[in-house]
Amino acid sequence: MLNIQTSKLFWASCLALLVTSLSFGIRAGMMNQLGIDFQLNATQLGTITATAFWGFPLAIVVGGFIVDIIGMKRLLVMAFIFHLAGIALTIFAQGYWTLFFSTLLIGIANGTVEAACNPLVATLYPENKTTRLNYFHLWFPGGIVIGTLLVTLFVHLGIGWQVQVAMMLIPTLIYGYLFSKLEFPVTERVSSGYSSSDMYKAVLSPLFIFMFICMFGTAITELFTGQWIGLLLKNVTDNAILLLTLTTGIMVIGRAFAKPIVKQLSPQGVLLMSAILAATGLYMLSTFNGNSIFFAAVVFGIGVCYFWPTMIGFVAENIPKSGALGLNLIGGAGMFAVSIYTIFMGSFYDGLIINRLPKGAVLDTYVKAPEGSIEAGALGAAKNLAGPEVLQVTLIIPIVLIIAFTGLVLYMRSRKAKLAIA
Repeated sequence: MLNIQTSKLFWASCLALLVTSLSFGIRAGMMNQLGIDFQLNATQLGTITATAFWGFPLAIVVGGFIVDIIGMKRLLVMAFIFHLAGIALTIFAQGYWTLFFSTLLIGIANGTVEAACNPLVATLYPENKTTRLNYFHLWFPGGIVIGTLLVTLFVHLGIGWQVQVAMMLIPTLIYGYLFSKLEFPVTERVSSGYSSSDMYKAVLSPLFIFMFICMFGTAITELFTGQWIGLLLKNVTDNAILLLTLTTGIMVIGRAFAKPIVKQLSPQGVLLMSAILAATGLYMLSTFNGNSIFFAAVVFGIGVCYFWPTMIGFVAENIPKSGALGLNLIGGAGMFAVSIYTIFMGSFYDGLIINRLPKGAVLDTYVKAPEGSIEAGALGAAKNLAGPEVLQVTLIIPIVLIIAFTGLVLYMRSRKAKLAIA
């Protein structure tokens, strides 16, 4: 007889997710410094950032296919090994390629954590999936808050980014130890007796495909903006990284109080409300200046707060036969979309900057110009205009989501009515 310690498994999962989010928060905070230390332009920084988003969908999708076979525990041991390797390689990075591969390893580790932990949480709390997934996922913005505050503190104290990255080793070693000692249940799909054939039919259903496509938009709105906000708005406000701390702090609070909101609005209602607020917040971030930009960050934070866990929770509750594969395909879709969008927007951002520099200007010359020079001043002015423009282009995505989720609310209402009649 298995001794399943539900609470300990849940908290160990939260610690593993904390490492995932620390990697996002710390990386977002040190992007600018990496650019200076290794003389990287925005396209190169965008590619390095995107690498984490490639590793994540690769790991989460592969994990989704094999988790029922090898079990959640073995997947989490693999995540632990990848985290250790990625963190060590980042600390001793020598330039573009070591940063590229270390970020890829951390991305694979992050995806493997979610590949195991999303179905684990859904299995541990079958009657309360969306709420518990929100509680679990509050550790994602929670880690970003901790990470960005650590970066701000360490920069203030003059401590290098290598030490900031090394801080991630502490929760990594703790979660690795905890998972090695605990017993795991089988996944919910296996325990419910749904066959592999049922699972594949479920992930090919129109409702699942619709949610899969919507995940592209919800993930880009939340994660692209979160990763790049410090870089895009650095010249608009002196505290750009604190904007990320503020938006993610709002997300922690929101997810902690998810239960009454999910109960009142239903998962699809929460998604519609989120899209409306995210679009409003993104518009405000791209147009406001000075201290009012912090109000915009609050609105945006409330908007993106419930996107990720509620998308996964909706699938877990309404398409249960899709099992761990369904949850992981949704997560993989989100991260894959962010990786492609980040690369595209990195070069788009460079292009916007070049258009605002003197005719015939070579971007690298301006990037490497000494502080206080005419070139450095011209680059700062160009970035000041280019950052908000990137956010305005991204604003199209949550506007499309408002239309999509309005349709979802109406569809689920009609489906509920038909079931009531039946």
